[in-house]
Amino acid sequence: MWDWFINFLSGILAGLQGICGDWGLAIVILTVIIRILIMPLMTRSTASSAKMQALQPKLMEIQQRYADDPQRQSEELQKFYAENKFNPLGGCLPLILQMPVFFALFSVTRDHIPVDATLYGFIELGQSPANVMATNGWAAALPYLALVILDGVLTFIPMVLQSRQNSDSEQARQSLIMGGVMSVFILWFAWSINSGVLIYYVTSAVWQVVQQQIVTKRVTEKVKAETEAKLAADAVKVDVVRKERKARPRKKK
Repeated sequence: MWDWFINFLSGILAGLQGICGDWGLAIVILTVIIRILIMPLMTRSTASSAKMQALQPKLMEIQQRYADDPQRQSEELQKFYAENKFNPLGGCLPLILQMPVFFALFSVTRDHIPVDATLYGFIELGQSPANVMATNGWAAALPYLALVILDGVLTFIPMVLQSRQNSDSEQARQSLIMGGVMSVFILWFAWSINSGVLIYYVTSAVWQVVQQQIVTKRVTEKVKAETEAKLAADAVKVDVVRKERKARPRKKK
């Protein structure tokens, strides 16, 4: 099954290369096609994340209220999720769907495309930045180094944009810290992977930043507003029910 998928991906890349005439550009086009195909899922993932942010205060309230009773806490959280039609894992599917392509590209760029395949003659797709630097020195590695740095920056930018949309200053600070740590890890990882895979990742990151500015921001604002309005309406309903509850009749002596 896995070999079939690798051969399938190699065939698509070969077809795209036949059209555009460059293996590196073929990877860029493949990345754009994949991102377009999963865009509806990404929109749903964004909506799920926005809903999570809006529900977070209520979730924390439930966790604190039943901190001494884990079983009751779990039951109340599940009930709250069901009432608000929320799936905590709803934002993971797009990432999971991209993982096979990401790992398959390791094999494709290593074994299934020409050894001299490049991005416009500047970047060898089967070589990692670290190998190029060790073999040919810093001057030859500069285009690869630029890709690595771009990868780290593009990983950090979405975290910054997301933190600006978060009204909770503590959560915004944690998001920035997480983004910084992740960016450092990505820099280290990008330095050692095949450049063909790195081109895929950088192209995907560029798409993510553009999509976040054009689509994600609108979806996030809409979903958060709708969720917060629903929570407020539910709270009003509960308060009205409590006020209308009649006192129990007293027994006659």
